[in-house]
Amino acid sequence: MNRIELKFQELKQVKKKAFIVFITAGYPDLKTSKDLVVEFERQGVDIIELGVPFSDPLADGPIIQESSKAALEKNVQLPRILKLVAQLRRSVNIPICLMTYYNPVFCFGEEKFAKVACESGVDGIIIPDLPLEEAVSLRRLTHRYGLDLINFLSPTSSRERIKLAARLSRGFIYYVCLTGVTGVRRNLPKDIKEHLFLIKRYATQPVCVGFGISTHEQVRQISRFSDGVIIGSAVIREIKKNIGRKELVERIGAFVRRLRGV
Repeated sequence: MNRIELKFQELKQVKKKAFIVFITAGYPDLKTSKDLVVEFERQGVDIIELGVPFSDPLADGPIIQESSKAALEKNVQLPRILKLVAQLRRSVNIPICLMTYYNPVFCFGEEKFAKVACESGVDGIIIPDLPLEEAVSLRRLTHRYGLDLINFLSPTSSRERIKLAARLSRGFIYYVCLTGVTGVRRNLPKDIKEHLFLIKRYATQPVCVGFGISTHEQVRQISRFSDGVIIGSAVIREIKKNIGRKELVERIGAFVRRLRGV
């Protein structure tokens, strides 16, 4: 049982929902990313998603695309991010997931990636462009090295797809609450609750909701019927606003605290 599973057990015992934050590793630089993870743990964030910059991030909207491009321009790639996680493990115990596209994993080598990720202190892997059916070898390797391979479901997922994801997912299921790419949304779909109830008929894993969540009110509403919420674009947007400020980390920490409502 790794840190992700332990975290959800802990949250269940105190009847709380997971608050998960995504940041692009290396935006605006690796040192700031490291400091932000430390700050997020201090602010009570439950799980961190570290985005691996990629040149063709098909699931990401313009805010995250821009941050990914900026990080790539500073040569922030998968090997450096794995080293960052290893450095973080000297001071934090917060569960860390890597959200990456498959190409960096393929280029690194699946088995080498799983092994080094495990040794570095990564807990979960999220790969939006790797279909369930094509993840057989990586799923086997992540199981071997104790990593959770986290799968996606969406509003268009069929009942058969839900059953398959429920059978194969570890850690939690990532429910993409809208069709399209990531990004801040003023309004979220009204049928999220209905879809989550359907997924929970088959899934024993926690189901966390992401894509578009950007306000405390949205966090509060979705937490009522999910096991967790995932915030990304809103945090990246706030980081962009504060680039160049000495108090960037403290400002983002305060922003995340307001999203949590504490």
